[in-house]
Amino acid sequence: MSDLVYLNGEFIHSDEAKISPNDRGFIFADGIYEVIKYYNGKPFRYQDHRDRLERSLHEVGINFSGIIQLKSIFEKLINVNQLENSDAGIYLQITRGTHRRVHHFPENIKPTVYAYAFELPSFTENLKNGIKVITNEDIRWLRCDIKSVALLPNTMLYNQAVEQGAGECLLIRNGFVTEATHSSFFGIKDGTVFTHPASNLILPGITRKVVIEICRQKNIPLNEKAISEKELFELDELFITGTGSEITPVMQVNETVFGNKKPGELTRLIQSEFFKLTN
Repeated sequence: MSDLVYLNGEFIHSDEAKISPNDRGFIFADGIYEVIKYYNGKPFRYQDHRDRLERSLHEVGINFSGIIQLKSIFEKLINVNQLENSDAGIYLQITRGTHRRVHHFPENIKPTVYAYAFELPSFTENLKNGIKVITNEDIRWLRCDIKSVALLPNTMLYNQAVEQGAGECLLIRNGFVTEATHSSFFGIKDGTVFTHPASNLILPGITRKVVIEICRQKNIPLNEKAISEKELFELDELFITGTGSEITPVMQVNETVFGNKKPGELTRLIQSEFFKLTN
């Protein structure tokens, strides 16, 4: 496998990729990112990812003019790394660029653009049997709607989940579940699907958007309403969503087991409808 990456207009081997230590992504985590999944060489919901990318760039004031070229760059990365016949991911990171260390946004600097392709198979065991999650206080900043590379709080919280043998960490802010460290959250009660409403407190997940569309198309009752921590443990079914998570059932939260450790029927239906769209 070639292991070629894209950096600032060039396709080069990953061990040849060099970024300045004065890059603001390194100094300040001053950048945004996207992860797009390719099923058998085809991008899933590319336009939605592009729209979110443009929104994040706008929100942090990074002036990047190369949006149109990205799709062909990603396709080349998939092909040269021989991933066109498998499930793969594209990671894209755009930082403000290289400049001496100042606390304001410098003008007239060129963004640093880095992308690479990688294998991204489905986590079959998790999709089939579900996962355990833990809960913790949402210690992140107040602009979670921006897909920022500043992920230290997320990784700290997720690491606690890993240390406890869990697959994710649900985040609680002011008594309500927002989302998870790198996934969106859905709960089901009496046949109604609940998820936190779009706001600055959650990322507008692409898979989250697909699930909402599935619910509307299948006439599944949907309520974009935040679930309280108390209500969390009274749900009938739970699942998380994301580019990597896809539709993953949650079978245990902390010490509470749900559904006799078997994914619920409505979760299975939504999961099935999702994978129909990826074929």
